[in-house]
Amino acid sequence: MGFSGTRVFALLLAAGLLPVALSGCGKDEPVDTDTPTAERLSLIPAPASVQRNDGEFIVDAATPLLARGEAARTVAAQFAGFVSKARGIDLKISDAADDDASGIVFAIDSGMAAASPEAYMLEVSPERIQMTAADARGLFYGAVTLWQLLTGNDDDRISVPALRIDDAPRFAWRGFMLDSARHFQSVDEIKQMLDAMALHKLNTFHWHLTDDQGWRIEIKRYPRLTEVGGCRIPAGDAGRDPATGKPVPYCGYYTQDQIREVVEYAAQRHITIVPEIDVPGHAQAAVAAYPELGVTGKPIHVLNEWGVNTTLFNVEESTFVFLENVLAEVVELFPGPYVHVGGDEAVKDQWQASARVQQRMRELGAKDEMAMQSHLIKRLEKFLAAHDRRLIGWDEILEGGLPPEATVMSWRGIEGGLEAARQGHDVVMSPSSETYLDYLQTDSPNEPPGRPATIPLEQIYAFEPVPTELEDSQRHHILGLQANMWTEHTRNFQRLQHNVFPRLAAVAETGWTPQAGKDYPDFLARLPAQLHRYSAMGIGYAKTPFEVGIAIDDDRKAGTAQVMLSNPLGYEVRYSTDGSQPVAASPVYRSPFDVKLPVQVRAATFFEGKPLGDTSEFRIDAASLLRRSDEQLAVCPDTGRLLLRLEDDGPAQGERAIFNVTIFYPCWQWNGADLDGISAVNVRAGRIPYYFQLAHDEPSRTFEPAKTAHGELEIRANGCHGKVLNSVTLPAAPDADGFINLTASLPEGITGKQDLCVLFTGDTRPDMWVLDEVALQP
Repeated sequence: MGFSGTRVFALLLAAGLLPVALSGCGKDEPVDTDTPTAERLSLIPAPASVQRNDGEFIVDAATPLLARGEAARTVAAQFAGFVSKARGIDLKISDAADDDASGIVFAIDSGMAAASPEAYMLEVSPERIQMTAADARGLFYGAVTLWQLLTGNDDDRISVPALRIDDAPRFAWRGFMLDSARHFQSVDEIKQMLDAMALHKLNTFHWHLTDDQGWRIEIKRYPRLTEVGGCRIPAGDAGRDPATGKPVPYCGYYTQDQIREVVEYAAQRHITIVPEIDVPGHAQAAVAAYPELGVTGKPIHVLNEWGVNTTLFNVEESTFVFLENVLAEVVELFPGPYVHVGGDEAVKDQWQASARVQQRMRELGAKDEMAMQSHLIKRLEKFLAAHDRRLIGWDEILEGGLPPEATVMSWRGIEGGLEAARQGHDVVMSPSSETYLDYLQTDSPNEPPGRPATIPLEQIYAFEPVPTELEDSQRHHILGLQANMWTEHTRNFQRLQHNVFPRLAAVAETGWTPQAGKDYPDFLARLPAQLHRYSAMGIGYAKTPFEVGIAIDDDRKAGTAQVMLSNPLGYEVRYSTDGSQPVAASPVYRSPFDVKLPVQVRAATFFEGKPLGDTSEFRIDAASLLRRSDEQLAVCPDTGRLLLRLEDDGPAQGERAIFNVTIFYPCWQWNGADLDGISAVNVRAGRIPYYFQLAHDEPSRTFEPAKTAHGELEIRANGCHGKVLNSVTLPAAPDADGFINLTASLPEGITGKQDLCVLFTGDTRPDMWVLDEVALQP
């Protein structure tokens, strides 16, 4: 970012005591504040066509809902429920008496010309609101638009401007995938996500139900899939009873009756569910339940680690029949046209090492392991086709050949989608680099655990599902896009909502709004109203994108600092330096300002005079300038290793510590640490299980050899392969609180600015030391 001096890059903690890493200090495109609030329609996704007229329609508890026919009455009732929850008024439904009746009219017109069954027309005049669609789906989405018009603020007077909206979605597939295998969600939580999807006009729920870490769908023919495969023993303290030391399993699955309930609930909101049964990899929970399904036939446990595992289904005829029997029950439960069979990350080591698998491949005429997987996919495709279903899988199913009827979900970038479309396959674009919601969304220390990359709101909004290089003749194969929420690091529903919202709103706009109608600054101007709706509907959206960030350029010796404030999304920042709460009349941050230490800076984001987030606080004094948390420290640049944000292994319930960790090489670096007048480095560290399987990436995991029984804490100068300034022997275990505090004195004569590296030696398996905080001791 080009800052010089001893600058600390930080996002303000809500508690406000520590500086942390910051990126995105400025935005190229400011939030749209040119359009007056009264003229802006804060609709997300933006509709295809809007014509504004004169006047307004006032809605209150006496406004009747008039429905023509049973389908229209159903939509009117759903609309009334949404309004009641968000605005607290109960609207009554009656049959529409005549065309001139005053009120809100819902009507199905089968003769209405529409490009899509999801299209609708909404007309508002001072006398009435008329909603018309050719299909109940379109009428429902029109009701969602009207609900948004009623709920963008909390004004007592509810008015809808006179207008006409003609609207239809850009893409037929507007999806959201939820991984219920790694961490399990209750039926009520699934329903809450379906409600939220519907209010974003998303229509496809991809339900990831099986994986190495859990089998979550009841299959009556094979009860051990849930009896055994539905439970795992978590790694570390979370998997042990602290009183007895006995294992504490993590369990959960959906009964078939519960699945039917969820399917019906989704259908009422015009959402199709696509179940996923993963083959031939991500199979360890199934193999743990029935070891004869595995390549070795040996008993194994349900996996309690993350990453890429090598356990595969074997290729025996009996296993193929097992999978077909499972799918036979799946298609009875899920009436939608698609069944997802996974196909991703199936490392072929077990197949390559098995003489029996190699013999079976020769029997089947499969020239290599890719062809063997293709044989399995083709067989399952035929089975599903015979049951009036279409097969869909991750883009690895292209390897070795694919039936023409199969659909490809492109996650390893867009290249697989391009190849599939050119081969004539339908495609759903879902690249991990643009649509994975388990990736962090800001650099704030208030982000929950997650994958290493940061995918901010703007990056998701900018994603274009139809590649420019795809030929016009093949573009019809792009069915749409999907956001994916993997849950390795998402232990509870609160974190799930944090990761998903508001980024799912950006996905929704790309899926619905015409490409030419997308406008990111305008989207940001409409977003505050969406946040208001989230709050009204009980959706726990992420607050981190609306925090204020701070960077400071300090002169520790002079007791002064220059302060720079920012917001990741570019919203207006107002601040104070006298300890007062920032309000609409507080100074607007426009440029860096100087302060004398100590000082307390308080800041908040505002939009049109109203605060968007909680106030962030930051106390800058001599002590804070000498401390860095793990979030503030850099990944050692000369190792080039992966950074993860990981959670402690205990307690089983409640809050846990969170650490930034480079799992390939255990180092942290304080760039430009000012060591003038510093005699020692104090380190607070914890220890967590190393719960990763890396498959072919395992050789990349490196560490410095330990010189003593339990390894050492090393403090190095000039990077993580620089000179060792001191080495402190590590204990066998942390203290009772799970942490250790170590002090490493510095040699005399170590002064000036150094890239100070903190490094733990020794193998990181089965447990690894993780950094919590570093402090320089004067």
